Amino acid sequence: MRVKKVAVITAGGDAPGMNAALRAIVRMGEKKGLLLFGVKRGYTGLLYNEVEPLNRRSVSGIINLGGTILKTSRCEEIKTEIGLEMAKKTIEYNNFDALIVIGGDGTFRGALDIKKKVDIQIVGVPASIDNDIYGTDETIGFDTAVNTAVRAIDYLRDTAYSHERLFIVKVMGRKRGFIALEVGIEVGAEFILIPEVKEDLNKIIAELKEFEKIGKRSNLMVIAEGYEGADQIPTILGNETKLEVRLSVLGYLQRGGPPTARSRLLAELFGTKAIECLINEEENVMVGIRDNKLETTPLKEAVGKEKEINLELYKLAKELT
Repeated sequence: MRVKKVAVITAGGDAPGMNAALRAIVRMGEKKGLLLFGVKRGYTGLLYNEVEPLNRRSVSGIINLGGTILKTSRCEEIKTEIGLEMAKKTIEYNNFDALIVIGGDGTFRGALDIKKKVDIQIVGVPASIDNDIYGTDETIGFDTAVNTAVRAIDYLRDTAYSHERLFIVKVMGRKRGFIALEVGIEVGAEFILIPEVKEDLNKIIAELKEFEKIGKRSNLMVIAEGYEGADQIPTILGNETKLEVRLSVLGYLQRGGPPTARSRLLAELFGTKAIECLINEEENVMVGIRDNKLETTPLKEAVGKEKEINLELYKLAKELT
């Protein structure tokens, strides 16, 4: 085993369970005789050598915490030659042998760019509420985000029913509709709009008018923020029907809160698997879970391929409506 000093980074958008993954990495890493270091504020900290040692005590009591104790940021500098050179200097100055990056697509792309500049072993741990990373059925934080949105919408349902309104709830998903689809089917939404499927708005208007005829005036629509024309839909539906339309944007609420049991379990499994990859000298891989089995995927594939959304689930949601 050549790896001795390992840097751990949480970068990009935060996801509930990042701390649980960090805890697993540090505790399993220590057991295997590795020296662990945390890089503060994502890739920004790597550029400016914001590094601190980690041990069992450092990660005590964090398994239930949302966010990340290492902090995070979206670092544009890491996309530049100057930024990559700065990252290289920090890695060489600290004599790091390996880098574990916890995050999503952008985080993994940054790691691959760093690899081009300096010979370092890299392992990716997928943590993203969007669940849009190829190579794993589920990402750390997705289950928590879905549960948070479901709880919020369950409360909105009461108001929608009482006031006979159409509530449109916008959830996160700038490019993909994984959250909207799962949340929509779990709350029994009459309509689910995701970027992967273009719906005919006229058909939705016709359905709402049919609902009105039979006395159904309270309805729920879950829409991914990245759905084309999402911002105009509340106004259009309000103008074309007699319904009172209300828009609720859950926003960053979905990122926060303690990770669910599922998110914690995935975090601990992925963190432990990441250390196993280091010990086995696997390079440039992302850990993940497929068909309930822990597996690895080349980082290039993880960032280069698009994860398919379950359109059968989308069809089921329509049938149940």
